[in-house]
Amino acid sequence: MPRRNINLNWLRSFESAARHLSFTAASQELGLTQTAVSQHIKGLEHKLGQQLFTRRAKSLSLTDIGEAYLPSVREGLGAIDLSTRGLFGPDLASNVIIRASMACIVWLSSQLGQLQDQHPQIGVQFITSIWPEASKQQIADIDIILAPQKHAGPHLEKLSDENIVPICGLNITQKINNFNDLAKLSRIHILGFDDHWARYLEAFDMPKAAAPTRLVVDTSVAACEMVEAQRGSAILIERFAMQAIQTGRAIQIAGTPIALGQSHYIARSKTTQGQRPEMEAVLSWLHDCFD
Repeated sequence: MPRRNINLNWLRSFESAARHLSFTAASQELGLTQTAVSQHIKGLEHKLGQQLFTRRAKSLSLTDIGEAYLPSVREGLGAIDLSTRGLFGPDLASNVIIRASMACIVWLSSQLGQLQDQHPQIGVQFITSIWPEASKQQIADIDIILAPQKHAGPHLEKLSDENIVPICGLNITQKINNFNDLAKLSRIHILGFDDHWARYLEAFDMPKAAAPTRLVVDTSVAACEMVEAQRGSAILIERFAMQAIQTGRAIQIAGTPIALGQSHYIARSKTTQGQRPEMEAVLSWLHDCFD
């Protein structure tokens, strides 16, 4: 039996009008004119060949067939909405998409309460930026990037300069008495960054190749996991290391912070350069977080 091709907007208008027993209330809920809702209902009734509502001068009621049809329509629309939200996220008119490293997203998560308390109407979607090619698949309103200070251009809005620190598991940290001990530890390298180990050891005139790099990961979050498991030592951006410690990670900073020579910047999408109020609120929150 061939399927009836029924307009989904007609069904939404029917469900809303049936719930409110009012075309006016349905039009306000759906953001349509009353005339449009009425036309949707008439189109649905014509398609089905049945009267769904009994219309009177000052009242509206469902016919018997309308009453019987309503539960199936409501269930079907609910299933579509549930699947859409589950796969694609909530439908937020004030949604702002932020792309950042996994470590930065984890760090920002502890400060989201401030934004949500001040602007409960704004939704934020975070996407990671582990690899550039993958990140091109989705357009973000705001990119938070780490870039050398000397290469920063006018299109970048500075958030903060960064320091780096060595981190070790608690048991290993107790055995470190000087920089020679630190330089001899097994090193965990984080892909996507320059050689933070070489930069850190050079700052203290320590030999760069005193210990091999035995483990390589692609996120600072994974490096923290390895360090906590006593698999070696890693060099992290100080703010990320501090946040990991504050959330109960069994790690410890094992040396003096040094300047990284890089900063976190905001890069706005060319398609979202307008003064959207939600964008300005999120940007202000980001600056507060990094201050």
